[in-house]
This record gives sequence, C-alpha cells and structure tokens, in this order.
Amino acid sequence: MTLIKSISVDSGNTYSRRRVHVELTEQGHVIDVHKTDSLMEKLNIKAIRPKKRHHYPTPGKKHKYAPNLLTRQFNPASVNTHWVGDITYLKTHQGWSYLACVLDLSTKEIIGYALSQTPDAALVNKALLNAISRQKPNTNKLMFHSDQGVQYSARVFRDKLTQLNITQSMSRRGNCWDNAVMDRFFRSLKTERLNPLSFINNKSVVNEVENHIRFYNYKRRHSGIEYMTPHQKYNELKKMA
Repeated sequence: MTLIKSISVDSGNTYSRRRVHVELTEQGHVIDVHKTDSLMEKLNIKAIRPKKRHHYPTPGKKHKYAPNLLTRQFNPASVNTHWVGDITYLKTHQGWSYLACVLDLSTKEIIGYALSQTPDAALVNKALLNAISRQKPNTNKLMFHSDQGVQYSARVFRDKLTQLNITQSMSRRGNCWDNAVMDRFFRSLKTERLNPLSFINNKSVVNEVENHIRFYNYKRRHSGIEYMTPHQKYNELKKMA
C-alpha cells in the first residue's frame, strides 16, 4: 500500500488502477488489477479525470492545400515517419500563451515544441524545427499531419515543408478525430497538470509545460502503446529497426 501511494504521488495522481498495476508488476510484485483497485480504494486514491466527456464532431471537408493522407492510421511501425502537430492556448494573468507541439505517432512521444505569446505560423515553424533538430529524421520519408488551422495553412509553413521535402497531410474541416492523438495529449496536459494551477506570466507556463512533457515522455505509461512510456516505445522500435 505504501508503494501504491508512492506510485500515485510520482504520477501526480494521474494513474488509475491499470497504470498502477503495470508499475507494480514491472517492479516484481505479483498482484492482479482488481486487488490493486481495492487497495487504491482503501487508500482513497482517485486518478485525476476530465470532468466532461470530450466530444469530437464528425463532419468535415478536405483542405485545398493538402488532403487527409493520414486517414487515422495512428500506429505506424517505424519512428520518424508520421508526425502530427497542433496548437493549444493557456491562460495567464498577463494574457494568453500558446503552445505548439509535434508528436511522433509511432511512440506517442512529444518530440518538439515551442511556446509563444503570439499564435502565428512562426510558432508552428519553431516547433517543427525543434523536432527536426532533436530527431534528425530522413525528411524524404516523413509525413506531417495537422488540422486546417491558419498557422498550418500559412504559406511560410507550407514552404518550409516543401523545402524539407516533408509530405503535408491535413484533417478534414471540423473533424477532430482526424488528429485525435495530438488532441488527447493536450487534454492530458491540461487535465492532469495545468487546470488546477494559476500562472502569473508566460515564463511560469513554460516551466510547467516543460516539466509535464518530460514526465509524459519518460514516466507516464500510455495505454495506446501497451502501457509503456513513449521513450520506452522509442527504444523498442529502434532496436527492431
């Protein structure tokens, strides 16, 4: 029970019974998920969850600049072949901060990001270049998928993809399911880390976002990749390559 409490605290109280059970098993403890659940109830441990069920609208039309080439194929077998990106907004006492992220679908790892107080094409360009500098992919084999936001439709961003020989893909208009993995990360970021907090300025947002990305990549177990962390999945795929 002491170990369960420690695991929950280390996760920021975000782990439900299944993630706690996987962590216990990996540490060599023989216990089933139902026993884990009953012990968590005794300890009054409840994972942080969104207050409302998230709704994704289904209609949508393709974009004039790029078709939906990804078609919800969210589990590619190789790293650095399918990236997705998006922007979210974060409120501070001084206004708004904007976060652009790039996620590798094969590992669900956040491989690049940028924060700014201006939600423009320069922000998404910076996040893309941050991912490229970290991952050093073969861009001739890389697809970048996003929604139809003005930042990703901007000529400066499309020109950057063309310059790097990266194939562009876009969700259908008004259809968040087409980029659901990226949307799910932002939901996790806000629900599990940011919503209970109050930020004075952009700098305080940057610190908290960077802390969560490190936690998400290296410690948080992801149900979509068999409860491994994104970095564990990256190491597994690199060994298989």
